[in-house]
Amino acid sequence: MEKYSFMNDYSEGAHQNIIKALGETNLIQQNGYSEDKYTQEAVKLIKNRLNSQSSDVHIVSGGTQANLIVISSILRPHEAVVSAGTGHINVHEAGAIEATGHKVCTVNTEDGKLTPEQVQEVLDIHEDEHMVKPKLIYISNSTEIGTVYTKDELDTLHDFCKAKNLYLYMDGARLGSALTSPESDLKFEDLAIHTDVFYIGGTKNGALLGEAIVINKDELKEDFRFHIKQKGALLAKGRVLGFQFLELFKDDLFFKIGKHANDMAFKISNALEELNYEFLGKPSSNQIFPILPNKIIDELLKNYSFYKWSKIDGEHSAVRLVTSWATEEEVVYKFIEEIRKLGGNNE
Repeated sequence: MEKYSFMNDYSEGAHQNIIKALGETNLIQQNGYSEDKYTQEAVKLIKNRLNSQSSDVHIVSGGTQANLIVISSILRPHEAVVSAGTGHINVHEAGAIEATGHKVCTVNTEDGKLTPEQVQEVLDIHEDEHMVKPKLIYISNSTEIGTVYTKDELDTLHDFCKAKNLYLYMDGARLGSALTSPESDLKFEDLAIHTDVFYIGGTKNGALLGEAIVINKDELKEDFRFHIKQKGALLAKGRVLGFQFLELFKDDLFFKIGKHANDMAFKISNALEELNYEFLGKPSSNQIFPILPNKIIDELLKNYSFYKWSKIDGEHSAVRLVTSWATEEEVVYKFIEEIRKLGGNNE
């Protein structure tokens, strides 16, 4: 049979509501460059859901593009961004930020999250004009290793940034999963208060493509469309992005399907815990990292695709399993049953 993929949460196309809306709106003429009625309605929905009419919303096509535009628009030539070592901008964006002339200062963390104490260590090192000046703090929620921020953690970090005259930017590629995690007490509207800029990930949560950048801090709003255009992200057919976020934010679809992705991941993690398997970290979102015997991993890879994440010892490795808004419960149960047959008691 064809392998089923647990490699990522963008292997499928898009939620059926989006596909339906594409057909229904296809021949209706609209203005270009995100000035169409679908984008404008999506922006209104997002602002209302955030309870923040003062926030600016701009929709671009991808996460790397969003990070590149936001960070390069904020930083002056001598300024730098601080990120966890696992941060997407540091590991998986082909040096996009560095290519704009800005250094990424990294912090080694066990859980992929940044704390004020860790940021302060970076500030202490960069103490004068002979070094770059840290100005922007980059975090991901959920993080690249599946952990999520609590409201207190985010509030504390944002207060620290304000006290130190720093900006706080949240990468929300998997925001739908993060906000619906049982480990999170953050609400969507909290993000308008406790970040300066963040983006809402559509690509990994039911959209064909698209990320909605939300700018909360007034001084960062001016001329942002110029930055979008200059970086090749102001699409003539901006409607293609707009109608997708309109559908995602109707009846809270964005959050419902984010929760589904989590639920499927927790079905797997709960079953593995019952079978006495351990994890690199506590399962918190739709990315989980179980530690399995290599012989079981090799057998599972015959029917399923997933990443071998890291070597634990000569006989065990950690793998990354990612579930999505479209992961079927039946497939999850088959996957669990196969692990049970291969050596479920982990002896």
